[in-house]
Amino acid sequence: MNKITVKDGTEIYYKDWGTGQPLVFHHGWPLSSDDWDAQMIFFLNQGFRVIAFDRRGHGRSSQTAIGHDMDTYAADVAELVKALDLKNAVHIGHSTGGGEVIRYVAKYGQGRVAKAVLVSAVTPIMVKNENNPDGVPMSVFDEIRVNTATNRQQYFQDFTIPFYGYNREGAKKSQGIMDNWWRQGMMGAIKAHYDCIKAFSETDFTEDLKSVDVPVLVMHGEDDQIVPIATTGVKAAQLLKNGKLISYPGFPHGMPTTEAATINADLLAFIRG
Repeated sequence: MNKITVKDGTEIYYKDWGTGQPLVFHHGWPLSSDDWDAQMIFFLNQGFRVIAFDRRGHGRSSQTAIGHDMDTYAADVAELVKALDLKNAVHIGHSTGGGEVIRYVAKYGQGRVAKAVLVSAVTPIMVKNENNPDGVPMSVFDEIRVNTATNRQQYFQDFTIPFYGYNREGAKKSQGIMDNWWRQGMMGAIKAHYDCIKAFSETDFTEDLKSVDVPVLVMHGEDDQIVPIATTGVKAAQLLKNGKLISYPGFPHGMPTTEAATINADLLAFIRG
């Protein structure tokens, strides 16, 4: 298996396929690089070099007890990018991975990043506080924490329903998609998943968004039940110097999987544009 060992000894698993301009895919909580299957094969066939990795504590990377915060996640990405000597790269992040992308680009991307994409991303900040009165109440994240710590096996099955919008009228449920989400989640470490809830909900990416100069595409489903578009995607696009928002009526949080044809076409247009 392809792995690099970062400064604190954590092993980060990655896939690296093809040649051409590199596209780096950053997955969401509590998943793995496998969540990008529909994009990896599509963009490989379009002539790109496609790279996806498992965040520390997730998937096939080390189940470390430490470092489950956005600064460490971004530093891990920087080490991977340096090890693979990636230049002119496009970084694409889904959900938690979107926060990871913008933190990485802001801190380490100078001279290496061509563009970035935030898909259903947690930016600029999810939790409700004094500066974000329209955010998601802390009680919601506390509930996710309790269930992750005490009921992870069942909770991760139940979580797939709103994640993919399978609770909406007319939705066509795919047991395979749900099972694959659960499989990825259970591969990771409970400690990493628990700590990551704070990282994705309470990290403030406002200054990261403001500081990034490269073109950034924000893609968000209007029926995202996990990361509501009004407090994330809409605000993130407004904070960016060179940002563009595409919002999708009726699309769920997991739209890169359920709506892959649409998402892939719009991604390709942005990358080549």
